[in-house]
Amino acid sequence: MRCACIDIGTNTTRLLVAEPGPDGLREVLAQRVFTRIGRALDEAGAISAPKLEEVAEVVAAQARAARALGADSLDAVATAAIRAAPNRAELVAAVSAAADLELTVLTGEEEARFAFAGATRALAEPPSGPVGVVDVGGGSTELAVGTLDEGVTWIASLEIGSGGLADRHLRSDPPAGEELGALRAEAAEAFAGIAAPHPNLAVAVGGSATSLGRLVGPCLDAPALRDALDLIVSAPAAEVARRHDLDAERVRLLPGGLAVLEEAVRAFGVPLQVAGGGLREGVIHRRLAEAG
Repeated sequence: MRCACIDIGTNTTRLLVAEPGPDGLREVLAQRVFTRIGRALDEAGAISAPKLEEVAEVVAAQARAARALGADSLDAVATAAIRAAPNRAELVAAVSAAADLELTVLTGEEEARFAFAGATRALAEPPSGPVGVVDVGGGSTELAVGTLDEGVTWIASLEIGSGGLADRHLRSDPPAGEELGALRAEAAEAFAGIAAPHPNLAVAVGGSATSLGRLVGPCLDAPALRDALDLIVSAPAAEVARRHDLDAERVRLLPGGLAVLEEAVRAFGVPLQVAGGGLREGVIHRRLAEAG
């Protein structure tokens, strides 16, 4: 069975088409478009009309790609910026009209559970004890702790993400020291009341984690994150992107994602490993389980 998931986030709109393989999911197609919904919100948090149209067109194109590959099921989900938007029903209607597709706006808890499922199912060796998962998005961050047998037992959803932090604090390219200081202070404040269980293993999912893994390797402990920040601020975003084969827009967002991941390391009390799966994989695993 071949399944597809389109994930509309605050920074990006992503498509994953996958099918069962010998070692978990086998990726058939992955696409990413920086739609940056978070930058197109008015003072009330509503998504602008041009952005609604743009995102619906992107989803329609991704849906056509999934259907052309013979996807047996196609799910579309939306996360932080959309669930907070007072006009989210307009995006749901626009996607339905453009892509003939029902869009589900996830709660923070649902997002955390899907990310946990996708991340833990992608681990090479199933852990015996509690696992922590942090999913850093553009507009929110979800943390979950649980076991493979019992599932998720603790969840936190924070209204802080890489896109919002970057948009609120970063004006220079590369970022100035005082900008980074303000950004990291906001991240620390967001985590101040979090008392997460300390798992045996913790993994990070999302675009920031994947990109940082390409910069400094799969283990994101405190020294690795410091090294990553040094690389990010060593030159303008376009130059850093060219050196490390990253998207320049992602590099501009990385200081925000990195600050959140620093706080997650402190909250979990263990280093983070970059995960091979996340929200989209979790949605697809659920669809496969339902199909039997």
